[in-house]
Amino acid sequence: MKNSLCLILSAVILVLTHPSGIAQDKDEQVQTVDDSYKPLKINIDESGKKYIRFIIWNQFWLNMSENANEETTIQPLIRRSRILSFAQISDRFMILTHFGLNNLTANNMGPLGQEASTQLFLHGAWGEFKIIDQIAIGGGLHYWNGLSRITSASTLNFMTLDNYRQGWAQLGLSDQFARHMGVYIKGRFGKLNYHFAINDPITNNLEEGRTPGIGTAVYQGKEIQSQANGNDANTVYQGYVDYQFLDQESNKLPYRVGSYLGKKTVFNVGAGFFSHPSGSVSQSPSSPTDFVYHDVNHFAIDAYYDAPVARGAINAYLVYYNFDYGPNYSFGPYGTGSSVYGQAGFLLPDVSNKIRLMPYVAYSTRNYEAFEEPGNTFQVGSNIFITGHNAKLTFEYNSTRANFTGNEPDRTDRFVIQAMVFL
Repeated sequence: MKNSLCLILSAVILVLTHPSGIAQDKDEQVQTVDDSYKPLKINIDESGKKYIRFIIWNQFWLNMSENANEETTIQPLIRRSRILSFAQISDRFMILTHFGLNNLTANNMGPLGQEASTQLFLHGAWGEFKIIDQIAIGGGLHYWNGLSRITSASTLNFMTLDNYRQGWAQLGLSDQFARHMGVYIKGRFGKLNYHFAINDPITNNLEEGRTPGIGTAVYQGKEIQSQANGNDANTVYQGYVDYQFLDQESNKLPYRVGSYLGKKTVFNVGAGFFSHPSGSVSQSPSSPTDFVYHDVNHFAIDAYYDAPVARGAINAYLVYYNFDYGPNYSFGPYGTGSSVYGQAGFLLPDVSNKIRLMPYVAYSTRNYEAFEEPGNTFQVGSNIFITGHNAKLTFEYNSTRANFTGNEPDRTDRFVIQAMVFL
């Protein structure tokens, strides 16, 4: 893998350090073509205040890694293929519908396209009513998540290759792919932006079939309670508040921007929470047929900065998480404990009249009580913007050491190339 990485990185560096190779000859006469992004929007009144808008995007990855035999494998996949539409049918009413698929590979495709794991499914469907300018309410399958900025990250404009996975702290545990069924309230008072939600958690989650242990929780509180006609685990509470010191960000939709590429000057400090009473469960020490229920409570604080600098732009984000899923909880990327994630990137001045580069780094640590030693991940990469976030390539190398007890495991290294287009 290292030799393959060197070849790919050498080619990328050659292109990035010789912009003349991708820039057109200044003396060449070419016809000017306007390929700037224009939203797919249908006005339904003459003023344009009533409209339907469509957003369509695809993200294609080439994922290079080593298998257990230290052989390099290259896996193509469709990371995301989505279509979203929303309609502003009056000044007070809005509806939104979002369909898509994720992580489509040759391993989970079916011969007739009927494999459940690969099909399009409903990512979001909600309606909203504005009470006054500062307050709106809504309900449905929604993405108004609590906890942190990147818990409601937009997948259209990441600064890095993808979101920090622990940021979606409940994905598949109490929600459907980071969306809950429930009601929410949102708004802004001056520079203080807020949203809160009350939701009904899913019953059948990723941990279906796992057995609770003594002193070790599993996330099956609602499933086990529902079998006994209980309802203590039927409600989730979450919210996020941030103070926006400089330019104000839109809160029309929940999707938080990764980087504005110098189009705004944003500095926010925020805090959020997630609470699911009796969400997890462990076995009672006194009886194998009795259970002890545990409240799942998380909180986070974060800061976000994105601003133009000279002829470029800078982006930085830092977040601290405290996760409590119950005693000694560990499942995939989730665990009771704490995590810190930070990222920084710099948008370089124009390479040509079309191409812009944004190199970045990111680092995260995860300290979970179920393990003696923490895990960490290092990421380094670069975006190549052809038409901003609407058409871009991303190259990223990341290296992860898993949390462990006992002998230290080998790091897992991966190199990914992404091509993304959204309209």
